[in-house]
Formats: sequence, structure tokens, C-alpha cells
Amino acid sequence: MTRTDDAIAAHMAATLKGLRRERGWSLTRTAEATGVSKAMLGQIERGESSPTIATLWKLASGFRVAFSTLFDSSCHASRQASLGRQSEGAAPTWGEAWGEDSAGMQARLLFPFDPLLGFEMLLVELAPGAISESAPHASGVVEHIVVVEGELALRLDEHWTTLAAGEGIRFFADRPHAMRNPGKTRLRFHDVIHYLPGAASSA
Repeated sequence: MTRTDDAIAAHMAATLKGLRRERGWSLTRTAEATGVSKAMLGQIERGESSPTIATLWKLASGFRVAFSTLFDSSCHASRQASLGRQSEGAAPTWGEAWGEDSAGMQARLLFPFDPLLGFEMLLVELAPGAISESAPHASGVVEHIVVVEGELALRLDEHWTTLAAGEGIRFFADRPHAMRNPGKTRLRFHDVIHYLPGAASSA
């Protein structure tokens, strides 16, 4: 499902307000917990700005919720059709996309966070030459990356590693890291995010 920028902004505004309301946090408290400025938080809540993927991660880490919590849950229950019709009892399918951000990154939710299994799965794309910098995620977050198409340059702390299609890597994400597409074609990779016990909740 592809959503417009206005729809993304409206969803994020409602989500951020809801998370703050649940915790009784002020904008100042939220800025301290997430590392996102009060000015940016205000813009998001007024629907004036669609956050980048990196900003979404800061919000998820600060609120200690799974990244997929920030996606629109109304898009999480489509059912798989079989031979052009709805199949009774078919397993749910997922595929909500967060539109390409200013860093040239796009994420598609394949499986939302399951508190029983403790993981979620994304299909991430990076435009040629694009780089996405990530602040440390919450303690206990482990990322498993497998490149599907293109080449991925991954920086952990200050060390760069290059992965080709079919190669993968696993790392604790509670440290600075960055993902870059050094090639001339689009980069696509699967990102399985595992939350160790206590690392995140679904709400």
C-alpha cells in the first residue's frame, strides 16, 4: 500500500501524540528521551513534517517501542487473496511502505513486531549514493541484515563492511551505525529486528 505524504504526516502526528499521552510526557521530556528536538516534535505533531526513517528510530528507541509500532496498524490486517478471491482462513499478509525519506531510504513492513516471537521484519531500499545515519537504538535491539539486490556498505562505530547480494550480517544496534548504497543501482535488503526481552513493546 502506498500512502501520500499528507497521510503519512497525519498518521505520525496521531501516533506521536498517543505515545506521549500514554506516558504523560511533555514535549521537553520527549525530546530528552528521544534525541529529537522540540521544534521537530512540534512539527510532526502538527502534521507539518514527515520524519525520516532515522528520526522514526529515535522515536521508537526513546519510547521503547518496536519500530513497526510507528506504522499505521490499520494497514496490518489485509488478507491474502487466492486465485483472485478472498480465501477463508488465509494468513495475514503485510506490506505497508513508509515513503522514501529525504535520505533516500524507504522501508516496507513485511512482518510487524510480535511480542511472542520478539521480532519484526522490513524490506528496506536505498537510492544510489544514499546514506542513512542511525543513532544507537535501545539496548537489546539486534539487527539481522541480508542483501537482496545491490551492494550495501554498513558502518558499525567507525568500521565499514561491504555486503553483496546474498550476504548477511548480524549486530547489536545499540551503537551508532550507518547504511550506504555505494552503487549506481537501487539497493534492497531485508532487515530482521530482534528485541531481546524488555527491549521494546508493541505499544
